[in-house]
Amino acid sequence: MGQVLVLNASYEPLNITTWRRAVVMMLKGKAESLEHDPCRQLRQGTNLPTVIRLRQYVRVPFRQLPLTRRNLFQRDNHTCQYCGSRENQLSIDHVMPRSRGGGDTWENVTTACLSCNVRKGNRTPREASMPLRHVPRRPASSLSFEARRQIHSGHHQEWAKYVIGA
Repeated sequence: MGQVLVLNASYEPLNITTWRRAVVMMLKGKAESLEHDPCRQLRQGTNLPTVIRLRQYVRVPFRQLPLTRRNLFQRDNHTCQYCGSRENQLSIDHVMPRSRGGGDTWENVTTACLSCNVRKGNRTPREASMPLRHVPRRPASSLSFEARRQIHSGHHQEWAKYVIGA
């Protein structure tokens, strides 16, 4: 808990911060509270914020989400992209096998259960007659990716209206 979604003045998600930092920004007049937790209060009787918006627009450089095993499984919703199974142990499959020039990129790796990965082997999905359920793509941004993870895990449902694709 204790996490606060920070929106730019234009209502674009900027960051996820602690409630302490959010309260300090509000007290300094740099941000306003848009959503709050009715169950948690500060000593003064003020509800803790869960979404704040900056009063001044801030330009932020784009950061790409790193390709990690955890991020890949999250992108694919912990589901085999060949058979749709969520029960079996998952592994990482290269759509174009590495031995045939395929690289470690968001567009070339996908989640597969062990049996599908072995069955596909050193072939492309087309050669193995195993079509992918979703075309692998790079996630939009690391912030929206993390925010969607928080929303789908049951935390911070109120963030959904501020995060595209949540």
